[in-house]
Amino acid sequence: MGQGSSGAHPAPPAAPAPRATLRARVDRLVREVVKFGAVGGAGVMVNLLVFNFVRHVTDLQVVRASIIATVFAIVFNYLGFRYFTYRDRDKSGRTREMSLFLLFSAVGLVIENGVLYTATYGFGWDSPLQSNIFKFLGIGIGTLFRFWSYRTWVFRTLPAPEPVTRAETFLEHEQPTAVPATDGTPAVHR
Repeated sequence: MGQGSSGAHPAPPAAPAPRATLRARVDRLVREVVKFGAVGGAGVMVNLLVFNFVRHVTDLQVVRASIIATVFAIVFNYLGFRYFTYRDRDKSGRTREMSLFLLFSAVGLVIENGVLYTATYGFGWDSPLQSNIFKFLGIGIGTLFRFWSYRTWVFRTLPAPEPVTRAETFLEHEQPTAVPATDGTPAVHR
């Protein structure tokens, strides 16, 4: 006999356990951090290479050379974040996205180069090795701010799609009911 004739209906699928939901969220966050780190790591390399190149081939002051390098890294990172790390995020408001990215990148630039400025002009630590150490430290502190701000404000998540209702669950609510006829004819299904 078919399942529908016995009147028994399959139970709707159980909601995922809170532990499984937490595990899925942690897994997504780990993947995001790894992608952000890959793009960010390449951006750090761009930043340090341009910084050292500009510092050695020009007579610019250390912080000005650092700002130029940071701008190169910002452009590199935007492309990496938009088309790799956050490619599945909302793309509808590109003007808003770019404006916020530039705003938070500028704050990150100030954090990053503020560390270098303090070390260079506040403490007199200006050797190439010291400049690279404090440039790297500034990048690290700025990166923490950037990660939070980019994922929170710039590359926003799309709303979660509504789960598709299983056909059996949907049909369960649409089962016809037998209405007995009063004139002796067979029951009518509605």
